[in-house]
Amino acid sequence: MSRSAHPAGPRHADVVPEGHYTAPAADLNSLDPKVWAQTVTRNTDGVVTVGGIEVTRLAEEFGTPAYFLDEADFRARCHAWRGAFGSDADVFYAGKAFLSRAVVRWLHEEGLNLDVCSGGELATALAAGMPADRIAFHGNNKTEEEIERAIAAGVGRIVLDSFQEIVRVAHIAERLGIRQRVQIRVTVGVEAHTHEFIATAHEDQKFGIALAGGQAAEAVRRALRLDGLELIGVHSHIGSQIFDMAGFEVSARRVVQLLAEIRDEHGVELPEIDLGGGLGIAYTSEDDPREPHEIAKALGEIVTRECEAANLRTPRISVEPGRAIVGPTAFTLYEVGTVKPLEGLRTYVSVDGGMSDNIRTALYDAEYSVALVSRESDAEPMLVRVVGKHCESGDIVVKDAFLPADLAPGDLIAVPATGAYCRSMASNYNHALRPPVVAVRDGGARVIVRRETEEDLLRLDVG
Repeated sequence: MSRSAHPAGPRHADVVPEGHYTAPAADLNSLDPKVWAQTVTRNTDGVVTVGGIEVTRLAEEFGTPAYFLDEADFRARCHAWRGAFGSDADVFYAGKAFLSRAVVRWLHEEGLNLDVCSGGELATALAAGMPADRIAFHGNNKTEEEIERAIAAGVGRIVLDSFQEIVRVAHIAERLGIRQRVQIRVTVGVEAHTHEFIATAHEDQKFGIALAGGQAAEAVRRALRLDGLELIGVHSHIGSQIFDMAGFEVSARRVVQLLAEIRDEHGVELPEIDLGGGLGIAYTSEDDPREPHEIAKALGEIVTRECEAANLRTPRISVEPGRAIVGPTAFTLYEVGTVKPLEGLRTYVSVDGGMSDNIRTALYDAEYSVALVSRESDAEPMLVRVVGKHCESGDIVVKDAFLPADLAPGDLIAVPATGAYCRSMASNYNHALRPPVVAVRDGGARVIVRRETEEDLLRLDVG
């Protein structure tokens, strides 16, 4: 049960006990560089800037709510991941975190590959010019149409997620006269220490084929027998928002053991393993994520050690950072609408967005930071809950944080680390219009995903 659960259901009687929340920062005007994008700073007038542009100016030009993405930061993180793993490994950006044609072009230019998990993500990747052989196609229930499009396009790998999919991909590949490169996703029985809904490697879940009971070994047998498939490796993913490498060590040991069993049974040493993604980022100052070079070193040592123990050649490693690249590069800018003090509890700050642009707090009990960004303030800190404008008591953006006590309607506040999953999971609940994504770099700003309009909503409503 999550710590906010209550017998009457989530969000009922959800009063923060004394000492539950983190104490306010010594200076509410400070911006923790762990949490904010690299070019975010506060100028001499007290206004926060990104890419050299004041947020007040951005709000005037693009409106609120809106996601502002630091392009220089995004590219720098791509470069850091690519450099950390070097030419002997592959880095696949997990497109589910956030994908647009501009992002695909940045990935291509920075030398990263791309992981997609739907026909729409594949269409975006191809439309933006990502070479198909640098695309991996995931998903636990790919349709025949999606599989055929991926194979015909020449995707570099398809990650097989079930026994039915092994046959499905093989038959389509044979019909098209192609031998498709594939990996088998295995569940290794490792549950990352994270929220139940985002832990993906224990057996009782929808992804992958379990090592337990010999299921993964049987999947390998079937894949090796089919002419339409070229089995190149094994894939594993143990969860999301992970800071501890211990889970990866157990996962790698079990995957390498499977590779050794494949060698012994079939005389084949598979050349690749994919250890997935899930590395955490800092949403608050309390979080302590690892740097790409630390992750690369740790994963390389784990795999090398396990392969030496099993007398195997070390396979080529792949990783799939998504959140770890795009998450810290963006913030969501809101305008304060109402400020409602509740005596003895907290102050509710309502903004012009909410769960339609960030569902993660309601869905995962996620924690975020928040700051007043349109001005500085010397006022005392007040405990706040930042909430949206939707007709749900669970419409919470930031559960508990501190903002200056002189906060007023019309102020701009920003929530950092919203680059991953916020726009991707955004909705039209209450017929809200999904916000734009604006890329900011070197004093310039441009829309890469435009704001929805009422005409967009009505165009789909054919009546």
